Amino acid sequence: MTFNISRKLLAVLSIVVALTACASRSPTQTDHTAFRNSKPSSILVLPPINDTNEVDATYGMLSQMTMPLAEGGYYVVPVAEMEETFRHNGLTTPNDIQGVAPDKLRSIFGADAALYTKITKYGSSYRVLATTTEVAAEARLVDLRSGETLWKGSAKANGSETGNDFTVGGGLVTALVQTAVKHAVNVTTDKSWAVAGLTSARLLATGGSNGLLYGPRSPNYGKD
Repeated sequence: MTFNISRKLLAVLSIVVALTACASRSPTQTDHTAFRNSKPSSILVLPPINDTNEVDATYGMLSQMTMPLAEGGYYVVPVAEMEETFRHNGLTTPNDIQGVAPDKLRSIFGADAALYTKITKYGSSYRVLATTTEVAAEARLVDLRSGETLWKGSAKANGSETGNDFTVGGGLVTALVQTAVKHAVNVTTDKSWAVAGLTSARLLATGGSNGLLYGPRSPNYGKD
């Protein structure tokens, strides 16, 4: 009987040890090997593909994506220059632009890498007693010299993090009216822009286990 109890105790202890080991492991990290080998110093940000029904989504994101990359130590091809070049060559939609071959983008802009982005959520949604603004996107960084994907990630944010979401109290009729008014204001003034800024900052953050590596203009270059 004592032997059986000892065997059961050992089995339980083995399970506890295994669970403890699993808990102590660090979260899954992005493999930055290709990124480190590539050492990109300049990035071309392509217009994001808009996978939502909001017509302003592409420029709401694009207008705020160069800053976090520049702050992370990269030279970023100016958006106006990028757009004018594509327009001059008859390319005006994000899908067509992102369909251009990497080596062709390299020959035109001279950038080391290009950022391909897709917006999956953008805008304010109406609920009975609240209005919610959400922006979500996913991106990948591609080496324009080899066509290899160096990094990919995703991020999202909502209006409650920027003070744009709205929840009401009071009577039901008052709540419904206030929510409808707030939703109309969010739509007409594009409250999603501020949320898109937070999403962009999260998506393109440098440092950390899953973020972009620091660029050569950053004092942290080579330390991550």
